[in-house]
Amino acid sequence: MALTALRKWAGLASLACFSLSGLFRASIPDHPNDLAIPRQTAHLTTISPLSRATIPWKVLTIRPWRGSNVQIHREALMSNRNSSVLLLVAVLSASSWLETTAMAQPPPPRVVDITAADGVNLKATYFSAGKPGPGVLLLHQCNRQRKVWDDLAERLAASGLNVLTFDFRGFGESGGTPIDKLTPEQAPQVFQQKFPADVDTAFQYLVSQPGVTRSAIGAGGASCGVNQSVQLARRHAEVKVLVLLSEGTDPAGRQFLRESPKLPLFMAVADDDPDPGVVEIMQWLISLSPNRANRFERYSTGGHGVEMFDAHKELPGEIVDWFRATLATPPVMPPGKRTSQSSARTQFLELVDRPGGIAQALQQYAEARKRNPKVVLFSEEVINRVGYEHLLPGNAKDAVEILKLNVLAFPSSPNVYDSLSDAYLADGQKDLARQNAKKALELLASDTADPPDRRKAIKESAEQELKQLGDAPN
Repeated sequence: MALTALRKWAGLASLACFSLSGLFRASIPDHPNDLAIPRQTAHLTTISPLSRATIPWKVLTIRPWRGSNVQIHREALMSNRNSSVLLLVAVLSASSWLETTAMAQPPPPRVVDITAADGVNLKATYFSAGKPGPGVLLLHQCNRQRKVWDDLAERLAASGLNVLTFDFRGFGESGGTPIDKLTPEQAPQVFQQKFPADVDTAFQYLVSQPGVTRSAIGAGGASCGVNQSVQLARRHAEVKVLVLLSEGTDPAGRQFLRESPKLPLFMAVADDDPDPGVVEIMQWLISLSPNRANRFERYSTGGHGVEMFDAHKELPGEIVDWFRATLATPPVMPPGKRTSQSSARTQFLELVDRPGGIAQALQQYAEARKRNPKVVLFSEEVINRVGYEHLLPGNAKDAVEILKLNVLAFPSSPNVYDSLSDAYLADGQKDLARQNAKKALELLASDTADPPDRRKAIKESAEQELKQLGDAPN
């Protein structure tokens, strides 16, 4: 798509009553093995009888959190009138978990104002864990605002992590020009310059909060927040882990991931994501990192970014567990889940993305087509993305060569000529830019593969290109 278009946007209640004295009341569960308690072993010690009727001590085997079985002793003292019991739990083998579960709930979230470097007000919410611990910065997708993270942030705070969410400028309650009011000239500056500076400002706020362990920070992003999260980790070594939902990163971000084997990644994406090419992009990203704690979740349905939380209720809890494990001191690396390995497609994309690799990629593609004229080594959407990623920082010559791949592979698509026209114009090759813009309009007349809104966008882009070149479209 043309550059002028903006990219889219319990267990049992008794456990909660556990007190420092080790005393709590509960009813005997119908299925005691379903009682969920942490890994550590707890022992029942003293009991004050409720009546003279007693049931002898009994050992129960209980399923704990992700660990081996836990045994507790139980004496049920039953009254003649009812079956209530008094369970007294006194000692846990790990004092760290005792402190976590016995303490009061974290303090309520606090809405704060953060001032950006240029004076714009950034509205944020700080979710304190109420005790020292790691920090997590969550960056929203560009069709939402910070409040989409509230449930996950509250869960993270309850688990001992201090969390900050904030509205990007132009979104939610933050200041700045609303994102949909930016001109095509303003948008790249905001996304490439203002957003990173704002993320750094939010990061500094997070690590300055009392009790936040500066050396153990995680970042999570959805959609446009993915690239911002990766770039934050690239700028700040304190960021030790990343959670990335439904988007890719730019060439500098990809190179950083290649060079950061110690950085664990949690990625999730759905096949029905409306953002074209995002599944292939994320498969490519996970293939760049060899970290054994990496986790890749690919769903058949779920939508884009945080929309997956509604379709997959287990996902937020899995993210909480993963953040807790990888940010622990020392880290407890969970078993990785890499359902996406390096493939012929990811290897070809690596060749395209490598400095000086495009000529070899073109040759490899030509040879593959000779062997099999129907071979497909890449999707139109992904090559289009990669081409524009090289075009934006001013690398127009490489962008031209990359986008030529799409013309070779998808010669009937109007969009590939519109995109190549952009690259030629940026490289100063006006005649070729004009030729490709006209080709896009010519193909649109008989195009039935693209939906109406896409055809409309291509038409407007190509006509704008010709107008810029001093030509009136036919």
